[in-house]
Amino acid sequence: MTYAVIAHYRCAADDADHIRDALLKMRDHTRREPGNLMYVVHTDSEETAFILYEQYVDQAAFAAHTDSEHFAEYILGMVRPKLIKRTVLFGTAL
Repeated sequence: MTYAVIAHYRCAADDADHIRDALLKMRDHTRREPGNLMYVVHTDSEETAFILYEQYVDQAAFAAHTDSEHFAEYILGMVRPKLIKRTVLFGTAL
């Protein structure tokens, strides 16, 4: 069953360019993962909030994604340290 992730990130205006660039690089790497079906990055009009919609073939594919080098580099190393708020929802298709 497909596994979806919806992440909502908020950052300070001074960090928005840094976060956007890291998320777009992350998107490019993630879309090449064999278990990834979709990875879309959205932003608000002020570009201080980002919404990610991710879909994987199953939960194991998402686990492989979070174990990847690019996840460690971009999300853990560049994005999360700069966030003021982070909310993530997970779901399995019915």
